[in-house]
Amino acid sequence: MRDITEHKRAEERLRENQSRFRTLLDTIPDLIWLKDADGVYLACNATFGRFFGATETDIVGKTDYDFVGKELADFFRDHDRKAMAADGPSSNEEWVTFADDGHSALLYTTKIPMYEAGGSLLGVLGVGRDITDLKHAQEEKIKLESQLQQAQKMESVGRLAGGVAHDFNNMLTVILGNAELGLMHLGPTNPVCNNLKEIKASAELSADLTRQLLAFARKQTVVPKVIDLNDTISGMLKMLQRLIGEDIQFVWQPAPDSCLVKVDPSQIDQILANLCVNARDAIEDIGQITIEIGTCSIDADYCAAIPEATPGEYVRLTVSDDGSGMDKETIAHIFEPFFTTKGLGEGTGLGLATVYGIVTQNNGFINIFSEYGKGTTFMIYLSRHEEKDPKPLIEAQPAPLPKGQELILLVEDEPGILQITSLLLETQGYTLLTAGTPGEAVRLAHEHAGEIDLLMTDVIMPEMNGKDLVDKLRSLNPQLRCLYMSGYPADVITQHGVLDEGVHFVQKPFRLSDLAASVRKCLDSQLR
Repeated sequence: MRDITEHKRAEERLRENQSRFRTLLDTIPDLIWLKDADGVYLACNATFGRFFGATETDIVGKTDYDFVGKELADFFRDHDRKAMAADGPSSNEEWVTFADDGHSALLYTTKIPMYEAGGSLLGVLGVGRDITDLKHAQEEKIKLESQLQQAQKMESVGRLAGGVAHDFNNMLTVILGNAELGLMHLGPTNPVCNNLKEIKASAELSADLTRQLLAFARKQTVVPKVIDLNDTISGMLKMLQRLIGEDIQFVWQPAPDSCLVKVDPSQIDQILANLCVNARDAIEDIGQITIEIGTCSIDADYCAAIPEATPGEYVRLTVSDDGSGMDKETIAHIFEPFFTTKGLGEGTGLGLATVYGIVTQNNGFINIFSEYGKGTTFMIYLSRHEEKDPKPLIEAQPAPLPKGQELILLVEDEPGILQITSLLLETQGYTLLTAGTPGEAVRLAHEHAGEIDLLMTDVIMPEMNGKDLVDKLRSLNPQLRCLYMSGYPADVITQHGVLDEGVHFVQKPFRLSDLAASVRKCLDSQLR
């Protein structure tokens, strides 16, 4: 009798190996299949079976046309032929829907001609890898890189704006001051007065341009306060109607309840003025501009689609028009500084950049809906301020220019500003000691016999900054009050501790009314 023990063992090992190979094949998450040259399935793994919603037993011996529509089956067959014709790997991406649970996936499919040991073509081996998550990650990376580039571009212009603002504001301070001083000394009938008024008006417009640049750069010096957006905009309606003209219908839709936000009221003026002017220009003949206020809650799902947003409660300011609208290419560049669709000399390209800067400065975000020929809607979201029993806001009435007789030590390293500020303060009755450097200011304080009532100093100067000068002079006179001034933007000033709450500060360029009010307020305040 023949001993077949070894033969049985070999068969058992073969079965074990086949079982392991089958388990390995079915464990692989990729789709794996083998077809003959005519497209008939010879084998597949379990993952591929899920795609057809069938077992390998049901799939083998059949073709793609037995499981999917003709268009998709033709697509598969065409790529099979390409792989066989190329006599090498052929790859493509394809969206497919799995029959077992209906989910869609993007597959990166590679097909390779497969040959038997004798060299004859057995068929086509296919491997399909699910790259859906990878594709989404790549798209998100591209999106984030684009946002980073945009942020870097805006930050670069912001640094430029902040650097220009200092020198520009210093020059405007001298221009404004001299124009106001000239108007004070000349009678209203003097023909030169008209020239001075034009100079003053142009300087003020230039100051507004600087503020626009700083608002875009998020470096504008602002004084946020709690306001009801309903009340604030209601008070602007007449001005806005004059701005857009009588041939455009103006619709105002306030919220039924109070909508409190904490923001500088002048920034709301800037936002609405810029948006309404743009809307007016987009309307060729007659049309309608609508301003609407509402509240909403923003959740994490919404924030996933709008990266600038954060979850929370918001007040939504909507400005819409039925004008010409914008295409996608225009919308992509709309907040970039100096980008404009208007003709030469018709726009600075800073309006919407200013709106963007103000909104982001106040931790808000903007959403735009526009279609060419069908109008535009801007939706601005500002964080809702929660306040129990808010007190009604009363607008302060303009007061006459305050005067005084106190002694002021004025410290400014720009000779032109030192001279004009001194002259303006003298017109209000004050006595002045002037110093062009901190060292000179310290010397004057030591030499002066009487008490100095107020130190008015620039923030950033050679030798010593304004805050250190204040500390030094207060060691001589603890009761010395201080008023800071600067042409630098807010972020630079904050580094020197000047914009802390309760610190007195006046931003260059200042008008006489701003200067007089700031000096008087500081002199009459509690010593800090």
